[in-house]
Amino acid sequence: WNSNIRCIELMNIDFSKVISLNESAAYLWNEVKDKDFTPAVLAALLTEQYDVADAVALADATALAEHWVSVGLASR
Repeated sequence: WNSNIRCIELMNIDFSKVISLNESAAYLWNEVKDKDFTPAVLAALLTEQYDVADAVALADATALAEHWVSVGLASR
C-alpha cells in the first residue's frame, strides 16, 4: 500500500450492519482508530502483541485493512 488509511468516526457509520471484531482486531482498532495507518503498521502491532510471524502478520493486516475499508470502517 502506498497510502495511509484513516478510521471513520463512529458517528458516520451505518449500524444497520453490525460489525464484530475478534480480540486481535479490536486491539488493532483501538491502537489506530484516531491515526492514519498502513497494513505494515497493523502488522508491526500484531508482531509486538502476539507471537506471529512477520509475513503472516502482514497478510492478516492487509486483509483486515481491506475489510475495514470495504465495510466503511476506514477510508483510503
